[in-house]
Amino acid sequence: MEQHGDVFATLHKWLDGLHRHASWPLTDRYLQTYLIPSALTVLALTFTLALWSLLPKRLKVRGAPVKAAGPNPGEARRNKRYLAFLETPWDGAETLASLFEQSAKKNAGNKCLGHRRVIKREEFFDEKSKRNFEKLTLGEYQFQTYQQVFERVERVSSGLIALGHKPRENLGIFAETQAGWIVTLQAATRQSIPVVTVYASLGDEALVHALGETEVKTVVADLKLMGKLVKVADKLTTVKRVIYFDDINPDMELPKMPSSWHIVSMKELEALGEKQPAKPTLPKPSDLAVIMYTSGSTGMPKGVMIPHAAIVSASAGVLASVPQADASASYLAYLPLAHVLELAAEHAILTLGASIGYGSPLTLSDQSPKLQKGTRGDAPTLRPTIIAAVPAIMDRIRDTVNAKIKQAGFLVSMLYQIAYKSRLAQLESGAEGFGILKALWDLLVFRRVKDILGGRLQLIVSGGAPLSSDTQRFINIAMGCPIAQGYGLTETCAIGTIAEADDRSVGRVGPPVASCHVKLVDWPEGNYRTTDRPFPRGEICIGGPVVTRGYYKNEKKTKEDFSEDEDGVRWFHTGDVGQWHPDGVLEIIDRKKDIVKLQMGEYVSLGKVEAALSSSPYVDNLMVYADSNHSFCVALVVASKALKDWAGGKDLSGSEVEEEVKKSLQKVAKEAKLERFEIPTKVKVLEEPWTPENGLVTQAMKLKRDPIRKQFKEALDKMYSK
Repeated sequence: MEQHGDVFATLHKWLDGLHRHASWPLTDRYLQTYLIPSALTVLALTFTLALWSLLPKRLKVRGAPVKAAGPNPGEARRNKRYLAFLETPWDGAETLASLFEQSAKKNAGNKCLGHRRVIKREEFFDEKSKRNFEKLTLGEYQFQTYQQVFERVERVSSGLIALGHKPRENLGIFAETQAGWIVTLQAATRQSIPVVTVYASLGDEALVHALGETEVKTVVADLKLMGKLVKVADKLTTVKRVIYFDDINPDMELPKMPSSWHIVSMKELEALGEKQPAKPTLPKPSDLAVIMYTSGSTGMPKGVMIPHAAIVSASAGVLASVPQADASASYLAYLPLAHVLELAAEHAILTLGASIGYGSPLTLSDQSPKLQKGTRGDAPTLRPTIIAAVPAIMDRIRDTVNAKIKQAGFLVSMLYQIAYKSRLAQLESGAEGFGILKALWDLLVFRRVKDILGGRLQLIVSGGAPLSSDTQRFINIAMGCPIAQGYGLTETCAIGTIAEADDRSVGRVGPPVASCHVKLVDWPEGNYRTTDRPFPRGEICIGGPVVTRGYYKNEKKTKEDFSEDEDGVRWFHTGDVGQWHPDGVLEIIDRKKDIVKLQMGEYVSLGKVEAALSSSPYVDNLMVYADSNHSFCVALVVASKALKDWAGGKDLSGSEVEEEVKKSLQKVAKEAKLERFEIPTKVKVLEEPWTPENGLVTQAMKLKRDPIRKQFKEALDKMYSK
C-alpha cells in the first residue's frame, strides 16, 4: 500500500485533481442573462469606490510603544489593548491539564473532536508507477462531546500509569494528525508526563535522534508507522512500551515487533485505565509540557522545551487577537500536530469550546486522490469556519484556480478579472459599507471558489513562512474571508504578531499578540538600526510568557538564542529582521542568515528575493543562490504545472524554457521593485518537486539550503562558469 509522507508535500495532489475536474457553470447563456447586466451595475458602484478611496483615512494604532529592559532595549511594542502580558484565558487555567478540564466542564455538551468513518477501502494497482493505491469511501463526521473526550482522556491517563509509565518520564508521539493525538497529549499532561513530538515523515536518523536524545520510555504511534519504528528498534535503547492507534487503520496487520517491547493498542490502554483508575499527578505551570523537534532546515532537528505556561499564554493571546471566533466555530485540522502552528491553533479552539474535525490532505476536497468517485472531501463535508494553512498551500490553491479560469474561455476570464478588480478596489479603499458589491460578486463569480473549502470560511490562520501579497488578496477576494497572518516560531509557541481582521494592508504580520512584547535591536552588520527613519529597523526579538526554555540538552545554543532581562522577561532572538510601521504593525524584511555580499559590495537578501519571485506563475518552488566571488545571483526553479503546460512537452532544461522563465521572473521582480543585482541572471529549471521526502524542504516547506546546494552543485557551478 502506498505510504504517504508529510501533509504539506502531498497537498499538491488534490490541487492537481481540482485543476482537472472542477466544474465552472459559467455558460454563455448564464453570462448574458445574469452576469453581464450585473457587471454593468457593479461597475457604477466601483466608480463610487474610487471616489471614496480619495477621502483621508484615520490611522488606527494597533501596537503601542513599551519600555523594554536590558542592555539592548531597542524599539519595543506591545498590543495596544493590553498594558500587561496576557498569561491565561481565565483565572485558574494555568496548565494544559487545568485548561482542558475547565473547558470540558464549561462546554460539556458541545461537539469537541470529530472524525469520518471509513465505509469502504479498495486497492488499485497502477501499471505506470507499479504501486498500489488505496481509495476510500468515507461517511459523515462523527463527534464526541467535550465531556466524552475528557472521560477518554482520564482513561488514557490512568492506562499510562497502569502500564508502568511514570510521571515526568518522556513519552513520544509518532503519528499523523488525529483525535487520538490530542487525547494522548491531554492524558499525558494529567500525569505530568512531557510529550516528545516527531513528524510522521521524519527520516530514520532524525527519528532515532529525537527519541534517543530525550530517552523516551513509551512511544504512541500510528499503526501504519510501526514498521518505521521496528526498522530502527535496535537503536531505540530506552523504549520499553509502544501503544498504537487502532481506530484509523483497523484492518492493517501489526508487523513483527521486538520481544523487549510491551505492545498494546489504544483501545486496550483505555480498557486498562478504566479498570485501574489512577489519581492524577497534575503539573505546575513551569513544568515541561512538550519537547517539540523543529523541522530542521539546518542540520539535525533541535528539541524546543515548551512549558505549560507558554502554551496556555499562547492560546490566550491568539483568542485575544481573533475576537470574532467563538464556541460555534468549526475548525478543520489536517496540518501536522508536530508543527507548532497546528498545536497552538488546536489548543486555542479547545479553549473556546469549539469543535475540531480531523481530515487529511489526501481526502481534503471532492477531487482528492485518495477518495472514491462520488465521495465528498473533508472540507465540503465539515464546512469549517476556520482553518490553518501555510503559504505554500494557499499559493497552490491560487495558481490552480487562476489556471482553471484561463482555460474557461475569454468571457469567463474577462468577467472574473472585472469581479476581482472590483473587489480589490473595495478592499483597498476601505469602503466596507458597500457590502452589496461583495455579495453580488460572491454570488455570481466567487461562490464556486469558496465551495472548494466548504463555503463557510470566516478566517484563515496563516503562518510558517511569509505570505505573498498576491496570495493574500486572492484569499480575501475569492475565498471571501480575512487572513490572520501571523509571525512566530517554535521557540515562542508560534506567537509573536497576528494581523487583525480589519487591517486590509498586505505584506505585514500585525501588531504584537497580547501575550508578548516584540522589540527590534540594532544589527549594524546588515545596516539595520532602530534609529532608521521613517521605519525603525532591526533584528526581531520576542519576549514574554510565550517564550520557551530553550533547546533540550543544548545549553550552548540556548545561551546564543535566548536571554533574560533584569525584569525577568525572557527573550528569544529570532534572526529575522523587521521594521515598525507608524501604526505599531510589524513587517518582516530580511533574515540575518540569508544575506550574501556580492563581489561589488551589494548585499542580497535571498529570502526577500525568493518571496518576491515566488509569485511567478511558472514557479512551484525556487532557491536563489549568490556566490560572493561574483557580481550576480542565479536561481534554481522547480517548474509549476503552468510552466509544464506552456512547454507542451519541450525539454524543461532547454534554453527556450529557461528564457521564458527568466522573462517571467524579471516581470515580477520589476513589480516588486527589486534592484537589478537582486534579479537572477541565470536560471536552471527543474522538473522534480522538492518535498520533505527527498530532503530538500522541511515539513513546513521551508528550503533546506545546504542539501539543495549539495544536490545541485554541478548545476550551480555551471551557471557561474558560463
